[in-house]
Amino acid sequence: MSDETVEAFKKLPTAAISDAMDSLGIAGQALGMTPLDPGFRLAGRAFTLKYRAIGVVERGTVGDYIDDVTPGDVIVLDNAGRLDCTVWGDILTLVAKRRGVAGTVINGVCRDVSRALQVGYPIFSRGHYMRTGKDRVEVDSTNTPVSLGDVQVRPGDILVGDADGIVVVPQSREKDVLERTQGIEVSEKAIEDDVQAGVRLTEARKRHGYHQLQSR
Repeated sequence: MSDETVEAFKKLPTAAISDAMDSLGIAGQALGMTPLDPGFRLAGRAFTLKYRAIGVVERGTVGDYIDDVTPGDVIVLDNAGRLDCTVWGDILTLVAKRRGVAGTVINGVCRDVSRALQVGYPIFSRGHYMRTGKDRVEVDSTNTPVSLGDVQVRPGDILVGDADGIVVVPQSREKDVLERTQGIEVSEKAIEDDVQAGVRLTEARKRHGYHQLQSR
């Protein structure tokens, strides 16, 4: 079934969503999450995994979770921001793309960048590095709260990503954020139309309440 709320967020830029969240007092801007390609865009509900350093006696795996992800969801991998080993590569990219996963967001790094670019699969991360996470990290939990830096992500939260980065919209506030974002977009479009028609920017901003758009 179509998720109408996610579909609505797909039409909105992260900048406007960020402004709406600021006005509502919600912290959801995930610092450091950048797309492999500025043209990548994603929107979907979070399917989360948390990693930990591998055990000395018993060793777990980096996870065979991909077939359990619902098409349209966003995979969120919390590798504690580690930059020295990856938790995502080309096989996962191919399977995720085939299954219709909306994209992947990593608090850490990915590898096999060329494959993601080749097939057009959206990945947002802290960087890329070829060193495998196998025998270095293991899955700690699946579909539990995780972190993207200072931002918490719970299963079912909505993530939206574009060239400006990633915002996380808490499921409990998604309707409020959506409504406020749509209002901001209407006001900014009106300002742009006025300016194009020759109205001075200061007057256009005053007319449409620009300086109050992000205020609480």
